Amino acid sequence: MTARTADLRDGHLPRPGQLSDVKGWFFTADQLLFDWFLARQQERAEPGDLLELGAYLGKSAIFLGARLRPGDRFTVCDLFDSPAGDASNSKEMAKSYATLTRRAFEANYLSFHDELPEIVQGPSARVADHVAPGSCRFAHIDASHLYEHVHGDIVTVRDLLTPRGIVVLDDFRAEHCPGVAAATWQAVTGLALRPVCITPTKFYGTWGDPAPVQAALLAWLTGREGMWHEVQEVNGAPLIRLSAKNAKEPAHPVSRHRTETAQSDAPATARPSAAASGPQAAARTAAPRPAARPRRGPARRLAVNVLPPFITKAVVAARRRSAAR
Repeated sequence: MTARTADLRDGHLPRPGQLSDVKGWFFTADQLLFDWFLARQQERAEPGDLLELGAYLGKSAIFLGARLRPGDRFTVCDLFDSPAGDASNSKEMAKSYATLTRRAFEANYLSFHDELPEIVQGPSARVADHVAPGSCRFAHIDASHLYEHVHGDIVTVRDLLTPRGIVVLDDFRAEHCPGVAAATWQAVTGLALRPVCITPTKFYGTWGDPAPVQAALLAWLTGREGMWHEVQEVNGAPLIRLSAKNAKEPAHPVSRHRTETAQSDAPATARPSAAASGPQAAARTAAPRPAARPRRGPARRLAVNVLPPFITKAVVAARRRSAAR
């Protein structure tokens, strides 16, 4: 039994001193992209609320909560301790999230924020009963990894997003989540979801016009320290692929349980406004230099992991031409 599991069973909840103390998977590239997309939406005064399907212990929700604008509504939907609606989902919950509780999520979130988001405890299919159609500008899907549920979540979010809203799909290329990959690329080929960019763990897309946001993202990425990017073509449209192995994380929300040790260890702890951490601020503070060259991994592995089979040949050919240059 882990210390965290023992704490939960004994009724003692850990008190995170900084965001990295919250268990979960939310890597630098995605922190930077969440921050960039939300800051751009604020600067353009794009209307809409925030939505997260699948919260685990709250790491990305805590981050999103620090980017709320006055008057924004933030809805988080998760099963938490509730029974899943079918046997396969129950099996996945028991295997992956046996220590997950709503109390742990709430304790973690309230360590960084004064108020909880609106919580919908139950299957993600229920979120449409609580969120109005066309009301969300940014939605993060990280709930079930089963194809049927991910497909349903994508369809639900499509109806909840604003015309220019952004949807983020987690684990779209993870080996243990083939259902997420299948649902993601089916949405691209069959549901008119238009890719904007991908990181090693998340897919970013929109049902609006991706061209303006892609142009702005490329301008922000150009010369950005610690980040690498390239543009590929998928389903007849451009797709930005990026990574941030050596980039500095954006500012994190501050925990009320922050210690002196946490203060010295945290890369950035001041709670920012979205505008302060947006593209213009980044451009002022980042010293331009040529983007790092990508690692030269096998083209076949890239195609298998990232893209659907029907465009594998095109990707392999493009990588070979790049290597020849």
